[in-house]
Amino acid sequence: MAEGAAEAPAESAGGGDSGAGTLERGVAPIKSRYLTTKEQFHEFLEAKGQEKPSREIEAGDPGGHDLAGPEAKRIRLEDGRIGDGQMEKAAEPREQPQAQKRARGQNKGRPHMKPNHYDKNRLCPSVVQESAAQCFFGDRCRFLHDVGRYLETKPADLGPCCVLFKTYGRCPYGVTCRFAGAHLGPEGQNLVQEEVVQAPPVRNSLDKVLQQQLRKRKVGFERAEQALRQLGKGHLPGPTPPATVPEVTGADSAPGQDNCDAQQAPQGLSTRTTPSSPKQTCGSLTDEDIVRLRPCEKRQLDISGKLYLAPLTTCGNLPFRRICKRFGADVTCGEMAVCTNLLQGQTSEWALLKRHQCEDIFGVQLEGAFPDTMTKCAELLNRTIEVDFVDINVGCPIDLVYKKGGGCALMNRSTKFQQIVRGMNQVLDVPLTVKIRTGVQERVNLAHRLLPELRDWGAALVTLHGRSREQRYTKLADWQYIKQCVTAASPMPLFGNGDILSYEDANRAMHTGVAGVMIARGALLKPWLFTEIKEQRHWDISSSERLDILRDFTHYGLEHWGSDTQGVEKTRRFLLEWLSFLCRYVPVGLLERLPQKINERPPYYLGRDYLETLMASQKAVDWIRISEMLLGPVPPNFVFLPKHKANAYK
Repeated sequence: MAEGAAEAPAESAGGGDSGAGTLERGVAPIKSRYLTTKEQFHEFLEAKGQEKPSREIEAGDPGGHDLAGPEAKRIRLEDGRIGDGQMEKAAEPREQPQAQKRARGQNKGRPHMKPNHYDKNRLCPSVVQESAAQCFFGDRCRFLHDVGRYLETKPADLGPCCVLFKTYGRCPYGVTCRFAGAHLGPEGQNLVQEEVVQAPPVRNSLDKVLQQQLRKRKVGFERAEQALRQLGKGHLPGPTPPATVPEVTGADSAPGQDNCDAQQAPQGLSTRTTPSSPKQTCGSLTDEDIVRLRPCEKRQLDISGKLYLAPLTTCGNLPFRRICKRFGADVTCGEMAVCTNLLQGQTSEWALLKRHQCEDIFGVQLEGAFPDTMTKCAELLNRTIEVDFVDINVGCPIDLVYKKGGGCALMNRSTKFQQIVRGMNQVLDVPLTVKIRTGVQERVNLAHRLLPELRDWGAALVTLHGRSREQRYTKLADWQYIKQCVTAASPMPLFGNGDILSYEDANRAMHTGVAGVMIARGALLKPWLFTEIKEQRHWDISSSERLDILRDFTHYGLEHWGSDTQGVEKTRRFLLEWLSFLCRYVPVGLLERLPQKINERPPYYLGRDYLETLMASQKAVDWIRISEMLLGPVPPNFVFLPKHKANAYK
């Protein structure tokens, strides 16, 4: 999700005496009375801030040196001029060629964001959960079992109120909770309220038995292997392949090979057997065991006219999706999950599939390059998780995915692409959708040729992002081309995606004939965009309301990731990543003209209050200050650098 030239004017437009009419292209037209210079902007924040500037420098970079990632942000203008008066110092001779590059792509050299340990002395999980049984590891356990000793070294609490204890009446993290003062007794015991509200069960979590079987490769994929054999022989799977409807001569005959799996092993697993071997079944025989679903009988996906929140890597986590659902998002989708990691039972990858109970229309997005892994993964998910659709990622532009043949590369690998779509569609009982770009190269569009084929291969819906892989975000999305593709895709519904930041943008998009719009960066900049579209208005949201949204996000994060040290720091990390996008939003009351365009970066301005000004800062140390308002002080030697170079500077 790296930004390109859309980021360029942010540093170069900072004149306090220039009105909105004289601002260059790509700069948000802010009323002249709010404009200021970079020096005055940061002097205002430092004067009003509660923390000392020296600590801010320590929080951003303990060594006092500029990190390698944001250096390219100093050169903002295309003609090579320095876009800021404070950064006129010449770079080192060896760094001169690199300084001319645009700030784009990922900060691959950023600090390690996942520490190996969060507490020097960690408490044993059996003690935290107050389990009656003894520790499984006994004397070999490497964790502490003495609560008193643990409390002596435990970091100070971050606040007086525990979200989990307040919401559900019991905090499962006990003494390890960073807000434990709210629910610890005089002897360190975990208190429980009289009326305990049962926490909603986590849907689509990874079962331990399933994980063990995946790691030992003891999971069978009969339906996937059957579909792959047909594809390998050149026999395209039809609506009801004969092999998928087994003949039944009596009540003792083997029923279909999918439902018996659900009864035979945990989480719908089957043991690895040859396709021709008889299946052991239990329970009564029903029509559902015998008759397969035909494509026309599959569960339908009718989301025309609904607002679709795009699957967003890193920022599109479950707490963020809860925020968007509250503001009116109709359809949500999990972050991109790599199929090979799912087949290996990786916990971190399966966490991307989790679904909150408020997500009534929810799908997952898979990325892969080969028919065998994608088809097997689709069969696995079809048996183990609850989703309304499965999406194939054919739009990911990053090199790590593209060079392996996945993402956008599938648009140039039509044979593999066809086998993936047909194979997954055959093993899934839910609709299959695809997300694509206009093409790989900037002036070579491929989508209009692929859409009729995708319709014939069995895709229920396609989302088209109006940019190519080569183009990335350097230009606006091509909605005229999306309009042409609507006709090519008909009668299959086509969703459009790109550059929607206001209800006017959404209205213009719908006039192209698309079935609906997918919103990605617009939701990161202002998640209340869904409310604006549904109510057809501009919302001049206050800074206190925006802070309440961030507070709700932290509450959702502590519920999802935990309220111990590890959960708090994970919540803080994702909050800071989101703040790297939120800072681009310009309040409606400050704009000279409405609406703000997604490729317009704000110049330096002073908001209507201190908090509004702080939220407009593009410095990571100021985002850390906001996180400390919600999650307490950061740990010693804390360093944060955003994932994308275009999102911040030092």
